[in-house]
This record gives sequence, structure tokens and C-alpha cells, in this order.
Amino acid sequence: MTVGRTTAALAAAGALTLGGYGAAPGMDRPAEVATAVTLASDGTQAAVVRGWGPVVAGDEFSYAGPPDPAKWKVYKGPGHAGKGIRSPNALAVGCGVVTLSGDGAGTTGGMSARFANQRYGRWEARMKTSARDLQYHPVLILWPNNNSSPTCAEIDYAEGTADTTLIRFNLHHACSGPGFQTRAARPLDTTQWHNYAVEWTPAGITGYLDGSLWFADTNPAHQPTVGMHQTVQLDWFPNGTPTKPSQMQVDWIRVYK
Repeated sequence: MTVGRTTAALAAAGALTLGGYGAAPGMDRPAEVATAVTLASDGTQAAVVRGWGPVVAGDEFSYAGPPDPAKWKVYKGPGHAGKGIRSPNALAVGCGVVTLSGDGAGTTGGMSARFANQRYGRWEARMKTSARDLQYHPVLILWPNNNSSPTCAEIDYAEGTADTTLIRFNLHHACSGPGFQTRAARPLDTTQWHNYAVEWTPAGITGYLDGSLWFADTNPAHQPTVGMHQTVQLDWFPNGTPTKPSQMQVDWIRVYK
């Protein structure tokens, strides 16, 4: 989730050009869930286009209240890099989505999946954001099981940063150095629903956006060496200016073999 040097990234025919980039207090009420969430369809899914078969795990968020504790561990404590607070009150399920809200003081939310803690697999999620503050970064991550990886493995298969006009894919495959990650970026209106997917096999790691290929890394040295699991986070990166409250919403998360 930090800046690094772009290495291998592939674009599907007809897809937009990938971009490479170099160089290296509290919320006491539940998150407000929009009362008029429009979910016209599931959109174009990599799982359908590529024939991934039946869903084996995930969450459709077809209930109301906090995220299902059988499926999710909700964060409580300091925020990203110790900035702000991660509060369970910043997440709520309703109207068919889970909403993660961040307030003006940096109180925000995140959650970690208890399902599909595995090595290899396919994950897809449908997400949108508000017209967010550039200090709030929505991100869908595959994170190491037991929070431990000798190579600091992390697969950010949909990440927003301070440039709110882009969505990025970041594969962390080393703990430091000028080439510690492989990256791709694409211009996108994240205030609209989009489907983000990652396919992790022994042959490599591939990213899809609305069913189209937009990232690939087939270097064996870049493979995570541990099992991974889904997390959903709205992270706060304060820059000293006032922060506008922001939201991200996820319609569903689906895991395939």
C-alpha cells in the first residue's frame, strides 16, 4: 500500500493503459448506511467470464446490523500506521451492502475474513465509494494468515489513494528495496459500482476489473509463501488538512476455488 516501482503488468486487449508509479477522536454511533442503495445488477464478473464455477465462501451482506461475526473479525484499535482509530461502530450492514464510514477525525473501520484462509484461490468483490476525501483510501486486500509473512506479502487488488481518479493493484513481494512491489493503475470513477477480482495460482497472480484483465505477475519469486485471507479497509492517511467524512460500500465478496 506504499509507493514502489512498477515491474510486470499486463493489459487485456482493448483495456485502458496501465500506469506505473515510482519512488520509493472517536465515532460513537454505527455507520450510516444509505437508505436508497441501487444495485441494478452484479455487473460483469471475472468469475462468470472466466468460468470459475460455484462460490465456495464469502458474504452477500443480505442481512442488517454489524458484519456477521462468524465471517468477520472487526478491527478495534489504532488506525493505519497508528493514525486515527478503527472502530466497530464505523461498519454496518444494511440495504444489501456493508458500509465502512470514516469521520472528520480519522475514526474509520476495517474487517478481516474468517473464511477462505488459504493458499491459492480466486476472490471477487463489488465495491463503490462516496466522493471521498483524498485522505481516505478504500482497499480490498489479501493479507497473510496469522499476520505473518517472511516476504511481507500483501495483495491489494483494489486500492484507492490520494489520487481519487485512479484505482490501483499493488502486489507486495518483499519487505523493502526499490522493487518490493509490482503495480498497476487505471483511471476509474470509484463512485460507481465496479467488480474487482484476483486470481492466485501457482502460475502467478492476476487481477481483473469488471471482468477484464488489468494486472499480471508470473514471477515465481513474487509468490506469497503463506496462506492469505480477505480484508476490507477504509484507511486514513492524514496530511494536516481538514478531513471530509467518506464511505466505501461492498455489495458482496465471493471466493472460488
